[in-house]
Amino acid sequence: MAVALLCLGLTLLGTLPTQAQDSSRTLIPSPPLSKVPLQPDFQHDQFQGKWYVIGVAGNAFQKGRGRDTMYTDTYELKDDQSFNVTATLLRGQVCDHWIRTFVPGDQPGEFTLGNRSSYRLIQSYVVRVTATNYDQFAIVFFKKTTRNRVYFKTNLYGRTKELSPELKQRFVNFAKSLGLSDDNINFLEPIAKCIDG
Repeated sequence: MAVALLCLGLTLLGTLPTQAQDSSRTLIPSPPLSKVPLQPDFQHDQFQGKWYVIGVAGNAFQKGRGRDTMYTDTYELKDDQSFNVTATLLRGQVCDHWIRTFVPGDQPGEFTLGNRSSYRLIQSYVVRVTATNYDQFAIVFFKKTTRNRVYFKTNLYGRTKELSPELKQRFVNFAKSLGLSDDNINFLEPIAKCIDG
């Protein structure tokens, strides 16, 4: 039960990505949301579908420690413009699936976690689509407050497993604009098991 709750907690940061968080570690402060851009004229219907998680960067991540294989987030648009988001990843030899709901926030392209009462330790949770062209790449920002600690991360999504060096550099530049360093940025290894199909 404790392992399941830990996995769920890590999942809520965006997916089950990288490493257990050490509560004694000093975290890089999260930027104010006013400094995190939003995709202009966000189009819910064009954003839905499967995205490969090609890169991750965050204040609780350290390169070389934790998840290093690619996974997917699949966004399913609902009638109320919220998304059911299914993360699919390989853990050991087993395919895991984690589902959460992102409810529209104050602005198009901004979301909060649905069904918050099921996540008692989550004080706040915000998702922002910062940039996308819908058919190739997206950069998405996640911010979670739990036990009065603020965790943030950003994902580089691709519609395919490979993106151009220019898009990867754009992601690195964005991550560094949030106060992260090269040690907080990781590009994931493509795999086929679980995420193809």
